[in-house]
Amino acid sequence: MANSNYQRLVTGYHGCDAAVATKVLSGAARLNFSTNPYDWLGWGIYFWEHGPQRAAEWAVEQARISGKRIREPAVLGARIDLGECFDLLDTAYTRRLQRYYFELRERLREETVPMPQNRDAPSSRRGDKVLRFRDRAVIDYAVSKVKEEEDIVFRSVRCAFLEGEPAFPGSKIALKSHIQIAVRDPACIQEVFPVVPDR
Repeated sequence: MANSNYQRLVTGYHGCDAAVATKVLSGAARLNFSTNPYDWLGWGIYFWEHGPQRAAEWAVEQARISGKRIREPAVLGARIDLGECFDLLDTAYTRRLQRYYFELRERLREETVPMPQNRDAPSSRRGDKVLRFRDRAVIDYAVSKVKEEEDIVFRSVRCAFLEGEPAFPGSKIALKSHIQIAVRDPACIQEVFPVVPDR
């Protein structure tokens, strides 16, 4: 497998409620792991890499959805050491992931369990399929298999997420595209700091 130990620092941004941001900055709390079954990079603490404005947009969107935990949108910045990273911007990992997909599909077929499907959010008409049940299942399976077979424990997962309307007619560049990181080991987060996004 490609060298997964990046030993590289990146800056990430996390959208959250202002009360949560205050507690984290004061040291009274830590950022929680996201464990939704549709979290596309698997369980972890999610960040937008070098994307403070997208993190702010997400927090505002979540605040508008009834029943969500965000009342006052805020953004935290973080210095993140990727460490052992399952980096899906590297073809060594995407090809490995493809192999694990077929392996998982066969395993589920033998157990007569349906393969999870990616889905659109109920309010979406774009076909982004932002509810990534299948991606989550395959990535979690791949990470667990690498640990089992090679004794490599991934501390982070990283990938580009294509989202939103085309930037212009005929374009494959989407307006909300970004790079996301799921931090699986909180020790990767070396520092957190407050962020005031551009308006």
